[in-house]
Amino acid sequence: MLLKMWEPLNEKFKKYPARMRVAQKMIELGLSLKDDGKIYCGNLKISDNALANAADVDRRVIKATTEVIENDPDLSNIFKNIIPAGTLLKNIAKNLNLGVIEIEVTSENEGILAAVTELISEKKVNIRQAYADDIETKEFPLLTIITESPVPSDIIKEFLSIKGVNRVSIY
Repeated sequence: MLLKMWEPLNEKFKKYPARMRVAQKMIELGLSLKDDGKIYCGNLKISDNALANAADVDRRVIKATTEVIENDPDLSNIFKNIIPAGTLLKNIAKNLNLGVIEIEVTSENEGILAAVTELISEKKVNIRQAYADDIETKEFPLLTIITESPVPSDIIKEFLSIKGVNRVSIY
């Protein structure tokens, strides 16, 4: 799915799907291109081989992609300013006795975060983290909410009544 945010990438990489996969993987993982021409996650340098494996491309594609980015002011501005989002608690929530709510949203998703957080607040449960997939890059984007404690399962019906909510999982 290549929508408005992908236009600068699509324009430069439309003839090179492997380079597009590298650029998309960099955005997905919060990887930036620094002035030294190397790719970083925060201040940790990422090897070309590691990114090539993650993007399922030959390692030489990484160098070709970074050269295109460095030589294009618009792309350079994007990729030099990416920062990683930080640790997502979803996969370790159970170990920390936290609750997880995953909400699959439709294209009609305006106001879902506000409505969901209001419902959780009404149940007197604190939110630790919220993460939403980019609706332009995911076919079935998820809103993931990590709570201080599990929410009661009867809240599922309330979540499903919110316009734009397609599916809800609580664990």
